[in-house]
This record gives sequence, C-alpha cells and structure tokens, in this order.
Amino acid sequence: MKKIFQSFAEIEKHILYVIYAEFFVQLINTTLFSIQLIFMQKNGYSDFEGANFISYRFLGVLLLAVPLGLYIKGRKVKHLFYWSVYASPILALGIVYSIQYHWNTGLIISQFFWGIFFTLIQIPVLPYILRNSKSEKQTEAISLSYSTFSFAGIFGGLLIAGLNKINPELFNEFNLILLIILLSCCGIYFIHKIKYVENIPVLKTKRRDLTDFDWKIIFKGLTPTFIIAVGAGLTIPFISIFFYNVHGLNTDSFSLLNSFGAILVAISALLVPLVKKTVGYKIAIPTTQSFAVLALILLATTQLYAQQKIGVYIAMFCFILRQPLMNIAGPMTSEIVMNYVGKRNQEIVSALTAAIWSGSWFVSSKIFAWLRSLGIQYVYVFLITAMLYGIGVIWYYVLILDYVKREKAGLIESELKIE
Repeated sequence: MKKIFQSFAEIEKHILYVIYAEFFVQLINTTLFSIQLIFMQKNGYSDFEGANFISYRFLGVLLLAVPLGLYIKGRKVKHLFYWSVYASPILALGIVYSIQYHWNTGLIISQFFWGIFFTLIQIPVLPYILRNSKSEKQTEAISLSYSTFSFAGIFGGLLIAGLNKINPELFNEFNLILLIILLSCCGIYFIHKIKYVENIPVLKTKRRDLTDFDWKIIFKGLTPTFIIAVGAGLTIPFISIFFYNVHGLNTDSFSLLNSFGAILVAISALLVPLVKKTVGYKIAIPTTQSFAVLALILLATTQLYAQQKIGVYIAMFCFILRQPLMNIAGPMTSEIVMNYVGKRNQEIVSALTAAIWSGSWFVSSKIFAWLRSLGIQYVYVFLITAMLYGIGVIWYYVLILDYVKREKAGLIESELKIE
C-alpha cells in the first residue's frame, strides 16, 4: 500500500495543482448531484420538474464540448482552468438563489452556463496531463484526476451529513450549498500556483479540418462510452431522490451514504495502477463492470419491497458496492480509448467524450422526466440503465480485443498491459 501512495506522490507538482483545482470545482458538482434535487423538492418542485431543470446543465457542456476540443488542439489550455475556477462558484450561487426564490428563468440560465464553465476544466485536463506529465506517471495522474469526483463526494458528503445532523435548521440545504460554494473558491489559489510552461504539440493541420481525424477509429473507441452514458443519465443524477422518495433517506443520511460510497470509489481509483500491473485490463474491465450491473439491478428492485425494512439496507449496500465496481473501470477505459485513437485524435476525443456524457445526460434527463410524469416507477427506469450498461460492457470487451489485434499489427504504439 505504501508503494501505491508513493507512486502518486511522485506526480509532478504542476499536475497536482491542476488536479487540486479540479477537486474544488468537483466539490460544487458533487454537492449539486447529492442534494440539489432534494433541495428542489423541499422548495415545491416535483422530481420530474427537477430533472427538466438540471438537464440544462448538461446542455451547456454538449454545445461547448466539440468546439472546445477543436480550439485546444495545438494551443495552451491552462488559461481555461482560470475561467472555470472563478466562474463556477458565481454560477452556483445563481443556481441556489434561483431555486430558493423560484426564479425558473434564472435557474435555467445559471445551470446552462455552469455546465459551460465546468467544461473548461473537465475537457482540457486530460490533454494537459497527457502533454505535460512523465509517461511513466500518466496512469497515476489520470487515475488521480478521475478520482477528484470521488474525493469531492467524500469531503462534501461528510461535511453536509455532519453539519445537518448537528443543526438541521441552521445547516439546511440552502446554507450547506452556500458553504460548499465558499470552500470551492480554494481552487483559485491552486491554479495561481501553476508556474509550469506548457508543452504544446505542433499543429500540422488547420484546427477546423475535420478530415484530419480518424473518424472510424474514433467511432469504434467511443461507442461503448455512448451506450453507458445514456444509461447512466437515467440513473446517476436521480439516485438521491430515489432514496429520498422510496426509502425515506433525508439529506444527512444520503450524504453520509454517498460519502462512504465515494471513499470506496476513491480507493478503487487509486488501485488502478496496481490492477494494470497484475491482472491487466482485459480481465479487470469486464469483470468489475459486470458485477456493477448486477448491483444496480438489485438496488433498483428494492423498490418492489421498499415497505420491508431490509429493502433500504439492501439498497444502501448495492449503492456503495456498485460505485467502486463501475468507477474502477473509468480510468482504465479512458486510457485504453485515448491510446486506441492515437495522439492526433486525443483532444477531439476528450471533447467528444464530454459531449457524449453531457448530451446523453441531457436527453436522458428529459426521458427520465417524461417517464416519471407518466408515473413509471424508479425500478423500471433503473432497469433500462442496467440493460444499456450490459450492452456497453460487451462492447468494451470487443474494443479491448480489437485493441490487442491492432497493437500486434503495429497500428498502436503503447505500453499498456491489456492481457
């Protein structure tokens, strides 16, 4: 275990500063994921109305992702991080005050632009790491960056649960989100500590020349991501109101549960380099994802016997089990896809990945809202996710086989251990 943490400690300082800043932006993101919909329900919004409003956050990312991917090709990206860490807290204030005072237009606008400025760190961070970190430390850096969502969920969840438990009237959802927004401003400090001069790849073609990309390879690499993203959009943003409406878990209880799950996710992310060196990605990715799908099915079906006390305990167990199992594959699949598509496609793939997740979550949020407005139970919505996850897992395995084939044919230059 000591060797594992030592390997992360050897990541370059400028990379760590970017990841620290990313953590504080993610702190807002995880908090909104965790309690925004509960906050909205307590302020008179239905679950499907809440789903409609948060969809605009994903729409902002969708519209900016591809243009941003083309823009950062052959350009510096560090200045974009400044925009993100400054604007994210301001726009988050717009979200929380719009909910509090039922200003729906302001809620749509602030959610939309929050998604845009969140994208300014979400998309460039992976190309920045790939360009500016040592090759032998890229897996660690990518894993640590990927785990910022989990670490933010741990810190924010424990803080929310603890303070809400102490004084639920003073530390209500409104005041808790305001506190998190204030803490997130620490990201500004870390961005200003970066003094590193970026490595910028030589631009050999025009940025808008879409024929410069290997679209067939990109399509193959991103297809399983698309399938899983569509499924995830029907479930992940709405887990909090599932537990709130089906099993009666309030803000403090769900935040504590979410924190515990995030701890396991963070640990699993840190173990990715060890997994890479031992069993290889060919075994690790489909195995962990398959068990995660099973856990989701068991979680969803607890609604069918929610009136029994054991239902909530099974749901909680499956929730904290599913998270690390699904998320441990995240850094692995990201690294495989990035190496699979090749260096000249990496910036656009990073942008398309964000566009796929946000675009599919925008559509999925609308579908979720529509299904719930028809009275469709959460269990059946979540089972659709499980089905899509299953298809995505199979497709990832096919992609891994193709990766091995292309690597043996000399079409991929990589040091990844797939088998």
